[in-house]
Amino acid sequence: MNAASAVFLLVAYRAIRRLEIERHRRWMLAAAGTSACFLVSYLAYHARVGSVRFAGVGPVRSIYFAILGSHTLLAILVLPLVLRTLYLGLKRFDDKHRRIAKWTFPVWLYVSVTGVVVYVMLYHLYGRGPFR
Repeated sequence: MNAASAVFLLVAYRAIRRLEIERHRRWMLAAAGTSACFLVSYLAYHARVGSVRFAGVGPVRSIYFAILGSHTLLAILVLPLVLRTLYLGLKRFDDKHRRIAKWTFPVWLYVSVTGVVVYVMLYHLYGRGPFR
């Protein structure tokens, strides 16, 4: 879901660069919906399973925790940014929307991409998978 959200964000960005406002709006709503579904499923999974220990050792452990730390901090900060940016865009407060979107877009994209990186590192490169 994070990967899909990242793709939707990039497609929406391309649309707005082409001044395709309605297309941009649809893709941004798709990104928001996908991110919201991910957040709900993430919280439900970890409420049931708890935290999962990273099994990597050596330098990769430091890299993993640096990515995880920045991802977690920015994931917390991006939620109000996304909600405010979506509100301003949907209400067509275009100047305010553009100003905040300059910050929201790269942070949201970073969170989406690093979410995938954290998942791959935790469950596939240095773990046994989430359902084994």
